[in-house]
Amino acid sequence: MIRTLLASLALVTTVSTATFAQPDGESFADWLDGFRGRLEASGATPDTVASMLDGLEPDMRIIERDRSQPEFVRPLWSYLDIAASDLRIRNGRAAYAENRETVDAIAAHFEVRPEILIAIWGLESSYGEIPGNNDIVRSLATLAWEGRRRNWAEGELIAVGHMLDNGYATRDQLTGSWAGAMGQMQFIPSTYLERAHDWDGDGRRNIWTNEADALASAANLLGRAGWRAGQPAVVEVDVPESFDFAAWDPGQSRLVSQWAVLGIEPARGEWSADLLMQAARLDLPAGGSGPGFLTFPNFRVILRYNNSTSYAIGVAHLADRIAGGEPFEGPWPENNPPITRSQTRELQAALNALGFDSGTPDGLAGPNTRAALRAFQRSNGHLADGYVGQAMYDAVIAAAAAR
Repeated sequence: MIRTLLASLALVTTVSTATFAQPDGESFADWLDGFRGRLEASGATPDTVASMLDGLEPDMRIIERDRSQPEFVRPLWSYLDIAASDLRIRNGRAAYAENRETVDAIAAHFEVRPEILIAIWGLESSYGEIPGNNDIVRSLATLAWEGRRRNWAEGELIAVGHMLDNGYATRDQLTGSWAGAMGQMQFIPSTYLERAHDWDGDGRRNIWTNEADALASAANLLGRAGWRAGQPAVVEVDVPESFDFAAWDPGQSRLVSQWAVLGIEPARGEWSADLLMQAARLDLPAGGSGPGFLTFPNFRVILRYNNSTSYAIGVAHLADRIAGGEPFEGPWPENNPPITRSQTRELQAALNALGFDSGTPDGLAGPNTRAALRAFQRSNGHLADGYVGQAMYDAVIAAAAAR
C-alpha cells in the first residue's frame, strides 16, 4: 500500500515539474504583452514601462533556481557552521568597529540591537560585499512568466515601476538576488517602498551603496515589526530528561519562570529576575536529543525578515558571537540528521496512510507534518518532539510497511 502511494506521488511530482515552465503554453512574449498593459494600468509612465520591458528576455537560470528545491536539507548545526563561522564573526566585529558611530545611532533611533543589524548585514550580503548582480526586473519577469508565483512577482514588478517613477532608484541600480531581492540588506521592491529609510538625508533611500541607508532600512523594518528593546531573541537551554514532551505545544508561550518550574534552565548561568518575567516558546529544531532554545518575541520579528527558523537562530547567534558571546553548547544529534525532501514526501504519505493527517505530501516539513509526526510518536511510545529526522523516518516507513 505504502509503495503504491509513493509511486503515485512520484509520478505526480514528475509530471507537474515537467510542465511547469510555461503555464497553459504561454510564451514569454505573450506574457510580456499582457503584463505591459497591467503595468501601464498601475500608473507607470511610458518611459518607465519602456525601460523595464523593452527588449526583455527571460533568464532560464532563474526558472532552474526556482524549481530546484534542494534535495538535501542542511542540518541546523551545519548551517550555523557557515552563518556564524569564525570568519563571519571576525568580519562582523570589524564591520561594526568601522561603522560603530553610525550603527549605534541607527540602533538607538529605531530601538533595535546594533549587533542584530550587523548580523543581518553579514548574512544578507557579507557586510555589503556580495549584494548580488542579477537584474531583478529580468528575474521577477521570469518568475512571473513561469507562473508558480505570478501574482507575487507581478506585484513586485509594479512596485519597481513606482520606485523608478518616484526617482528612488535608477534602472541600472536594480540588481540583486535571483529571487528579486536587492541591496545590502536584500529588500524586495514592495518592502523597499514600505520600509526603506533615508538615513543621511540626501533625498535618496540608497540601499545599494550607502551602508547607513541600508542599515537604517533594516532597523526600520525590525522596529515596525515589533522589536522589543533590551529583550533577547534566543536563549539556549537545557531540557531535562523528565520533560513531558507529550504535553508540550511548540506554539505556546509561557513565562520563563513557568518554563523554569518545568526544569528548563539556561545552558549557561542562571535566569535573571527580568528574564523570568518574559514570555517565550520552547523550540527544539534538532529534536529532543539536541539543544533546546527559548525563543522570544524578537525571534519572531527576525522571522518577519526571513521566515526560516535556521535563519532566525543564525542571526541571533551571530549577533551574540559578534558581541563576545560563546558558541552554543549543544550537543547536536549528528547521527540523526534531517531527512531529504523526497524522504519527507514519503514520510508524509506514510503518516497519512497510518491515519495521521500531515496534509498533501509536498516534501516540506511544516507545522502539519510535525503535528502528525508527534501524534504518531505519542501513539507508538516515542519521544514526541516532532523532529523530522532519519530515526523517525525509519520508524514511520516501517510502521506503514507492516500494515
